[in-house]
Amino acid sequence: MLVDVLGLILAVVVHPASIHHRDGARLVLEPGQRRFPRLRKIWADGGYAGQLIEWLKRSFGWVLEIVSRLAEAVGFEVLPRRWVVERTFGWFNRYRRLSKDDEFLPATSETMILVAMIHLMVRQLRACPAR
Repeated sequence: MLVDVLGLILAVVVHPASIHHRDGARLVLEPGQRRFPRLRKIWADGGYAGQLIEWLKRSFGWVLEIVSRLAEAVGFEVLPRRWVVERTFGWFNRYRRLSKDDEFLPATSETMILVAMIHLMVRQLRACPAR
């Protein structure tokens, strides 16, 4: 899943569990160049380090910045930018259909994720006072 700095979905791809998330990231990011021409930097956790960083730089000119905790950190530490996508996953826990992966087709799972995000965004708009 690719989200913006607020945690709103830009792109989502559901793939089999047999695909490593680093390889799955390519499935999400490849169409992104056409859809998001102004995108320059992507933040990710340490699981996305390695060849993906060079591939993004070479293919699209994007910078993949790995957000990692400090070596001297003790216990839990909130890291800037790292929890944005986790918060989005947390929002999806409110939707029973997304709490378990019971869908037969990956396209159905992707659609349900997008429907849930649309619902969340409409609720946020409704909560905003009129200007």
